[in-house]
Amino acid sequence: MNPHQDDVLILGGGAIGLATALALLESGRGVRVLEAGRVGGATSHGNCGTITPSHAPPLAAPGVPLRALKWMLTPDAPLYLKPRVDPVLWRWLLRFAARCNPRDWLDSARGRAAILNDSRARLKDWIGRYGLECEFGETGLDYVFRDRRNFEYHVAECEPLDRMGIATEVIDGDAYLRDEPALREGVVGAIRFPDDAHLRPDRYVAELARVVRERGGLIEEGCRVEALLPETDGVRVRIADGGERRGRDAVVAMAAWTPALIRPLGLRLPIQPGKGYSITYPKLDLAPRRPLVLKDRSVCVTAWGSGFRLGSTMEFSGQDSSLNAVRLAALERAAREYLRAPPPADAALEKWYGWRPMTFDDLPALGRSPRHPHVWLAAGHGMLGISMSTATGQLVADLMTGRDPAIDPAPYRVERFQ
Repeated sequence: MNPHQDDVLILGGGAIGLATALALLESGRGVRVLEAGRVGGATSHGNCGTITPSHAPPLAAPGVPLRALKWMLTPDAPLYLKPRVDPVLWRWLLRFAARCNPRDWLDSARGRAAILNDSRARLKDWIGRYGLECEFGETGLDYVFRDRRNFEYHVAECEPLDRMGIATEVIDGDAYLRDEPALREGVVGAIRFPDDAHLRPDRYVAELARVVRERGGLIEEGCRVEALLPETDGVRVRIADGGERRGRDAVVAMAAWTPALIRPLGLRLPIQPGKGYSITYPKLDLAPRRPLVLKDRSVCVTAWGSGFRLGSTMEFSGQDSSLNAVRLAALERAAREYLRAPPPADAALEKWYGWRPMTFDDLPALGRSPRHPHVWLAAGHGMLGISMSTATGQLVADLMTGRDPAIDPAPYRVERFQ
């Protein structure tokens, strides 16, 4: 007997997959989400939950290759390349390095700004419309500096950001410290992004799942997809337990696991898993009033009513499943350097790592497969899956239903990698 055919199969139950599922449901399509583990338990779980139009500038920037070479032998550097023989990684790095020039930097920044700005506005609408209880706050985000040269370098980026519609405020160090008692002396300046926001990512993803279910979507957890098999009139998905699912269409939203699934289909998606870390603590008595990026150390600090998190770092070590104590210690050291009352090490509730799906141009791949009309991709969001989730979901839903999208889909086209 042939298995039941669903309308749209969403492969991946993180923020991107669930936001796409919700947007499709609101567009009149039916969805079944297939998640290998538990909803939001992988890449979406342990990030710092900042919603950041401010992060429009891509990682591939002038000067980054030289800094990366210096950091290669420094295991606790903000960007770390674990030395190993990996031809795929080195090809990716060469393409990444080739984009570290002003023209490509600006092209990627514009594409990122468009999807980030749309997602920021859409997220607020979804929070209100669907009653998402996820500790959402609109206090902005601050880059904080103790190194004056680094401060001045980033101040120079404010003008092009302003031209992209990303508001900035430059604040003198003394004035900043008078307003933020949680920080130690030594801050030379800060850059505030007043339009940024924050939420608790695990609660956000859980709330998306709740709304998807309430609107008739189906979610299967513990359902690991082993193969995607396009057919003339739809798709067939083979599951690890030996079962199958059929659908009219499939959206692959499996973050860093996407390339392996679509490679047998003749599709290339150059995603490298960029490993990030975080440490979660109970609520602090003296916590920063808004999310911070300790920019000299590339460490993010987020305080919610229910807790406190240190996060960030970027490690290219493949899909290495070890929890690197050196990288975690770098987060704790940054907190001690900047915060008057950093969390004690023994107070940690969770130490976490996750693989960010990094493309060399720092833009996601969104849209229909150029080879298979019933296969769609929504992957490659790098460090910004939460920030880009609502815009991604709406854009993919618009493309699948033939509606005019809110933003130009051209920068994210899948064909650029084929």
